[in-house]
Amino acid sequence: MALFPVFLSVVIVVRDEAHNIEDILTNAVSKLTNLARDWELIIIDNASSDDTLTILKTLTDVNGLPNLQVYALTKEVDVDTAFWVGLENALGDFVAVIDPTIDDIIFLSEMLDKAVSGVDVVFASNQQKPPQGLFYSGAYAVFNGLYRSFNGIYLTKEAPHYRLLSKRVVNFILQHPQPAVTYRHLPATGGFARSNLEYSAAPRSPHAKRIGESIERGVRLLVSTTRAPMRLVTSLSLFGAIANLFYSLYVVAIGLFKSTVAPGWVSLSLQQSGMFFLISLVLLVLGEYILHMARLSNEGPLYHVAQEFTSAKISRHEKLNIEEVKDGQAVTLPLGPG
Repeated sequence: MALFPVFLSVVIVVRDEAHNIEDILTNAVSKLTNLARDWELIIIDNASSDDTLTILKTLTDVNGLPNLQVYALTKEVDVDTAFWVGLENALGDFVAVIDPTIDDIIFLSEMLDKAVSGVDVVFASNQQKPPQGLFYSGAYAVFNGLYRSFNGIYLTKEAPHYRLLSKRVVNFILQHPQPAVTYRHLPATGGFARSNLEYSAAPRSPHAKRIGESIERGVRLLVSTTRAPMRLVTSLSLFGAIANLFYSLYVVAIGLFKSTVAPGWVSLSLQQSGMFFLISLVLLVLGEYILHMARLSNEGPLYHVAQEFTSAKISRHEKLNIEEVKDGQAVTLPLGPG
């Protein structure tokens, strides 16, 4: 197989992988050597508590593996933030994000073939999913359903973790105020040319997902990438205000047209409905204010050029004019052919 004439960066995140980190990296290096003309392998150590970092230091010495870049984090962060550390420091024309315990690095050749043909974002989904608990699977399905209804994209199938991004996509994400969050969904919604591929490979050694961490990451993704939850709050506040207003009118009508009303019922009901009406209005105003502030803080760049095209035939001459001073006067000298 011919080498792709590109500079490829591959980002992987590891934590407590001392038992098989050397095998993972050796396998990755052997595949990348036969894949791209220039490449780098970026390893993010997500605050491992075992000897992973010590082994990584050994693998990067003079007798170790070539083209490794290691970034050790001081504290554990969520996986999206850890991957973004690698993306932000990648130098390649294309950047691949791989989970070595689940994703098959061999499939990267097909993804790169798509990328060099002009596709900015290539996603790959493994049809063999690692087994998870019933509670985690249920919560995962609920999250994907909510995100799809709010943002119109099914993250698991349309924007999986295994992806290959062109440098222009990475630069586009960098312009956003929360790149570590928007990295997860933005490549699928930013208007870039993208392709979704599927393959089947048995996961290498998947770790059980922690439900608490996953819920926290899912809520943060929902809140930071869509205003739908807060819009639901403001809608409920508006409904509460209107409902209490109608209830107050109902209480007044009962007091005027009914003679058999318990003493104090009218005044107590009006007091309660009035208080709830004011509370609903306050929540409505606060919700709209928070939405406005979130809109300002999460607002991306005004525009971004996703693709550029130049005519094959250029009519103008590519010349650069400079000035040279002779006898106290500036003389323009054209630089170009002839």
